[in-house]
Amino acid sequence: MIEPDLSGQTALVTGSAKGVGRGLLLALAERGADVAVHYRTSDDAASEVADRAGKAGVQTTVVQGDITEPEDVAGMFERVEADLGTVDILVNNVGTFAPQHWEDIDFSTWNTVLETNINGTYLCSKAALGPMREQGYGRIVNVGYASSEKGLVNTKNFPYFVAKSGVLMFTRMLAADTQDDGITVNAVSPYVVENSDEFPAEAPRGRWATTDDLAQAMLFFLDPDSGYISGQNVEVDGGWLPETV
Repeated sequence: MIEPDLSGQTALVTGSAKGVGRGLLLALAERGADVAVHYRTSDDAASEVADRAGKAGVQTTVVQGDITEPEDVAGMFERVEADLGTVDILVNNVGTFAPQHWEDIDFSTWNTVLETNINGTYLCSKAALGPMREQGYGRIVNVGYASSEKGLVNTKNFPYFVAKSGVLMFTRMLAADTQDDGITVNAVSPYVVENSDEFPAEAPRGRWATTDDLAQAMLFFLDPDSGYISGQNVEVDGGWLPETV
């Protein structure tokens, strides 16, 4: 796996108490970054992740908040900065999905999918940008969904497809808007990960993506030598064809 030296940097991974976010945060800690574990309701799990990350010899903190609420996001970043310093690395991992036919998705869930994926990515990126611009350095990695750039759509999980397409559009826009600021903005887009809630009938290459597969792409973007690579999206899907969805 790629081994960039992230010592002296502070990383915030949204939704890092469990699942993919947990794995990505631990990968950052193992490469020397001080890490902020974010959660909304999983406080015990967040503390356990922070304890494990600390065994890598890095500083840790735990922050709670709803990433769709501006005041919560502001409070999260204030806490991280007070405990660890300016956020150098932001991984926008939170993104609810709703694997149901679009007519069966209630309005509240529909909005939650859109808000956590698009609004959460927007609010957290906006909060991180000011300090990043002041110091002339920053790395933002957004978690997308494989083939969202191709207009992938289905009657099932429809708002998720819309939201992840928006995340990738936001990634390209923000990369252009920060090209003179020492900041890069990229995306990592999995198909199905091994800890997903449900699985299609067949897995590309005979298995589902692991957190390590996603971390490999994320760490490439975070490497100090990747400073000219921005606005890009790596699909971690094993060669899956979206036409088979």
